[in-house]
Amino acid sequence: MGESRNPTVTLRMIADELGIHPSTVSRVLNASGSDPSKWAAAETVQRIRNLATERGYHPNVYAANLRTARSNLVGVIVPRLQDYVLATVYEGIEEAAIEHGLSTFVTNSLDRADNRRARTSMMIERRVGGLIFGDAHLEDSFLEEIAAQDIPFVLVSRYTGAHISVTGDDYLGGRLVGEHLLSIGRRNVAILAGLPFASTARDRTRGVTDVFKEAGIGISADRIVHGPFDAAGGRAAANAVLRSGRYPDAIFATNDFAAIGALGSLRDHGLSVPEHVALVGYNDTPLAAEMLVPLTTVRSPMHVMGRRALELLADIMAGQSVVSEHLKPELIVRASSRIA
Repeated sequence: MGESRNPTVTLRMIADELGIHPSTVSRVLNASGSDPSKWAAAETVQRIRNLATERGYHPNVYAANLRTARSNLVGVIVPRLQDYVLATVYEGIEEAAIEHGLSTFVTNSLDRADNRRARTSMMIERRVGGLIFGDAHLEDSFLEEIAAQDIPFVLVSRYTGAHISVTGDDYLGGRLVGEHLLSIGRRNVAILAGLPFASTARDRTRGVTDVFKEAGIGISADRIVHGPFDAAGGRAAANAVLRSGRYPDAIFATNDFAAIGALGSLRDHGLSVPEHVALVGYNDTPLAAEMLVPLTTVRSPMHVMGRRALELLADIMAGQSVVSEHLKPELIVRASSRIA
């Protein structure tokens, strides 16, 4: 009686057992006649093959056929397309896709892991030629699984790990805000930091805190409040800061819509902008300049970000090597942080 094979053995199981990146295991076992030494040392190649044989691994032929029958269709996954920033990024993606003879379709994950997994599976089943993720989470292994399948993809707006991405230089943007607040004499800043798993939130917050630290001013943990990137989230975060009665002299919201929510909270607490509290947002959405008190903000190249994400993906799909890009932001100073 021959040795039984376990059809549930996966590339990831082999990679985890050997402590090797899943994409390396995939390339070695799916080398299809090419030299596996391009991907790993001879000893590592042998260890992978030995364990695959021992565990009874065999390739998923159907999945392999899907990978070789990719189309000119690009799947795009974002948290919420109703978000102005993401909608603008997607416009750039779509514009560049048309120029490259590609078609796109977009779906929302709502920043939920189960949604993203389901939407990604649906797109792969539709034989997309590549994927663009606008909802990357820090410290998240999901994208490693996609990389192990050798499906071309690019991250946009947010980044994680070493995956190819096109983002704004959010750390620099945060530094621009910190330097501006110090230049107008504000020392007691609160930060509405956004979602803790988003690189945008982390880097913008870190940029401000680093500038203040370099000036010998610490920003205490209770002055950094996380919450959704929308007006309701901004209002709730500002309320949390103001509830103590120790009012800051500046608030930095890592998203313009959160800044709008913060403005409502400041008004409810009887505080004027910028006389009592300077207010700064991020992204320079059209509403920023049209607010009752025009909003100081950081202009992020959202449309260009989308274009470049698609262009890099097209290069990857064509077998070219690419590197991640960080686009330069610009500080736009308006009345919310300017005292006449």
